[in-house]
Amino acid sequence: MTAVIPGTGRAARRSARRWGGVAAALVTALTVTSAAPAPRIGVTGTEPARPRNVILLVGDGMGDSEITAARNYTVGAGGRLAMDRLPMTGSSLTYAVDERGRPDYVTDSAAGATAWATGHKTVNGRVAKTPGTDRPLPTLLELARRQGYATGSVTTARLTDATPAALTAHVTDRSCAGPADMAACPADAKERGGAGSIAEQTVALRPDVLLGGGADVFGQRITAGPHRGRTVLERARAEGYQVVRDRTGLRAARPDRPVLGLFADGPLPVEWTGVPARPGGTAPQRCGTGAPAHPAGTPSLEESTRAALELLTARARRAGAAAGGFFLQVEGAAIDDRAHDADPCGQIGETVAFDRAVGAALAYAARHPGTLVVVTADHGSGGQILPLEARPPGRSATLVTDEGAPLHLGYASGAPDDVQEHTGVPVRVAARGPYAERVVGVHENTALFHTVRTALGLRSIH
Repeated sequence: MTAVIPGTGRAARRSARRWGGVAAALVTALTVTSAAPAPRIGVTGTEPARPRNVILLVGDGMGDSEITAARNYTVGAGGRLAMDRLPMTGSSLTYAVDERGRPDYVTDSAAGATAWATGHKTVNGRVAKTPGTDRPLPTLLELARRQGYATGSVTTARLTDATPAALTAHVTDRSCAGPADMAACPADAKERGGAGSIAEQTVALRPDVLLGGGADVFGQRITAGPHRGRTVLERARAEGYQVVRDRTGLRAARPDRPVLGLFADGPLPVEWTGVPARPGGTAPQRCGTGAPAHPAGTPSLEESTRAALELLTARARRAGAAAGGFFLQVEGAAIDDRAHDADPCGQIGETVAFDRAVGAALAYAARHPGTLVVVTADHGSGGQILPLEARPPGRSATLVTDEGAPLHLGYASGAPDDVQEHTGVPVRVAARGPYAERVVGVHENTALFHTVRTALGLRSIH
């Protein structure tokens, strides 16, 4: 693009809207204690007191900068994304801990997901295990499944990646995805009497719906135990899973058996493309949209979310689902991946794709009273929205938004020629539905576990 993009004035750059006393009073009025409330009428006055269903949507690496960049580029600075329309909003503190329990101020996805999945903080890289003793911690999905809820996990990453794994497996290190990847988890290996890799544990747990990437991991052969010699995928089929590989197969899936959707060998391709940020900046550009790298038939995150909701609704109504509801986690994984690579178009496109999945969840909740929808992130990423004339020390890029204005993004949380890092900032947590008010305020990321557990009436495993 060769058009000259004008700068903005200093006064305009420094201007900011202030909520003032009215909003402060509103936040004060909405703040609730961390104690579990007694059953009551839902926030709309028409919903059941306790949710039957919980949909937890996680934007990996989706801090406020990532949300704002996507908003500015698409619906405009004064517009609203679907995730902006959830009425109850708070902040989640994201730090991890070391093996002695001291704060590690910047979390990774494994420790971040473990926090809400189990109610316990852990060390970076560990999945649903304690920080010091390396012992398994019960997860929300395990508790929900044990109590008769239908359960599911949808992601754009491999199904063995850190965020989905935190619900379905317990390993010392997130790298232990398949039977051939157990070097960092010797005590978890089947040969040592452990539960096996993330893929093996996930299939053994048998959630009702698993949709994402990672066919390469599920193609690894099991090395010990009664299924030795089989691939993990062959074991899944033996456990009754319907294996689907594309949109057509997903649409044909039936709710009478669990569904395993593997839509790519690795993670799913990203939705948008563009010139990555670079030292000294880029020329103003528009992003390439339309999922150019997606093979034909690959479902979007929105499509997978809608399919999972339909399947789980039907599963929950079957006689075997005594609780009559479901728990579903949906992850937009590549927001983080693209931020690591200082790829603003990829980052924004994945945020927009995730926001469409949020819209699908909200539409479902509008048709099914008694559904709690929660949107959050595991951590922030290193991108920043900067003045147009700024010359950051790292990489930067300029985009031209749908409003026709320049959007200058900088990435300086790592060396210019290296990966960009996570940040230790709090992240948004927003909710709609029964128990949504519990997210208001500033909470530990572990608090989300207790909110969901209380909402669904899940009992501990002793």
